[in-house]
Amino acid sequence: MSGTRGTMAVDWEQRIDVKRMREERKDRALSRMREAGLGSMLLIDDPNIRYVTGLAMTGGSGADHYSLLLEDGTVVHWDTADHASNQRYNCPWLTDVRYACPGLGNVPRASGRDSARSFLLDKMAQTVVDALDEYGLADKAMGIDTGHAGLLDAFESKNIDTRPAECAAVMEDARKTKTEDEIECLRQVAAVCEAGFQAIAENAKPGARESEVWGDAVRELWRHGAMAQGGYLTSGPNTWPKHQANTTDRLIRPGDLVYADFYNVGYLGYRSCYYRTFSMGEPTDEQRDAYETARDNLYAVLDEIEPGKTTDEIAAAFPDMAGEHADWYGADDHWQLTTNHWAHGLGLQLYEVPLIWRGLSPDHPIEIEAGMTMAVETQEPAGRQGVRVEEMVVVRDDGVELLSQWPVEEITVIEH
Repeated sequence: MSGTRGTMAVDWEQRIDVKRMREERKDRALSRMREAGLGSMLLIDDPNIRYVTGLAMTGGSGADHYSLLLEDGTVVHWDTADHASNQRYNCPWLTDVRYACPGLGNVPRASGRDSARSFLLDKMAQTVVDALDEYGLADKAMGIDTGHAGLLDAFESKNIDTRPAECAAVMEDARKTKTEDEIECLRQVAAVCEAGFQAIAENAKPGARESEVWGDAVRELWRHGAMAQGGYLTSGPNTWPKHQANTTDRLIRPGDLVYADFYNVGYLGYRSCYYRTFSMGEPTDEQRDAYETARDNLYAVLDEIEPGKTTDEIAAAFPDMAGEHADWYGADDHWQLTTNHWAHGLGLQLYEVPLIWRGLSPDHPIEIEAGMTMAVETQEPAGRQGVRVEEMVVVRDDGVELLSQWPVEEITVIEH
């Protein structure tokens, strides 16, 4: 299967197989957990919970839900009263759903008492220990994906051998390459973002506020079933430097550059990061040249990405300090220019393995593998304005396959 289909379930065409995706993800995590010598893993981070359970967790990590993956493949999940009751009814693949004690997050923070926080942490740990005892795993090492000192102390007091580092390595290894269904989720979210870009092209005009145009775009995302938890649109002088990822009430004017970033837009949990730049009317020569530079820099990096290459080799294709316009920023090293030119993994989180960046990769390289998915982004100033472009890709045996398809060869011109 390749190429986007519809977003709804049908019986007459093969689309994203969510049951298969859930099972393959859990199997990956389980296989790597066993290889690491762990008897179980306690998952508190929302993307890890979703990876193993399929549950769409949207609250603060660890606030009121956590999951325990056992070595035989059983999952014990704890959640709030309403959520747990619904999950028992709606999620037949979960056979052991219990009521959670919120030992982390907002509830203990709001209690106002140290004694209350200690009680909640201890009770949360005890719910997990009780499950480990029931399944005969209390004497085996348990991975845990948080380094929260109070929770680790609570488990230590109950003689549970917790392994945060091993759990982090297991989940990183499981999630760094994607199954074909996961890749199709990312392809689908790219298509939804393109519907948002079309809304921008249709609604941006002189006199429209950035916030109005962005609202039109977000409405389109929601219409297609996306979860829009991030992103922004900016224009004119707000485009260089980037305006703190904020959409303002600035009125768009003729001659403006406008760009939008659909980041953290989710489809079945899989997150986008996708820039495109527009010009209000025909761009000036300076604006066109800046766009071509950013585009060429982007594709110079894409041309280097293939299995077996290391991130230090690929990072060398990104602009050097002169190309970063470091003098303008007053920067002395690439690590000071975070988010300007880099590639970062995409999945159930915005930033996953790999990260390709001159500020890090030259001294800490990793190897690129087929099945990794990432977003690659570049920028360039055009006087007092700037452009940004970005592609979402999956690594294949012979290079990268583009998941994003909004035209990139030339800047998108909005006539008015």
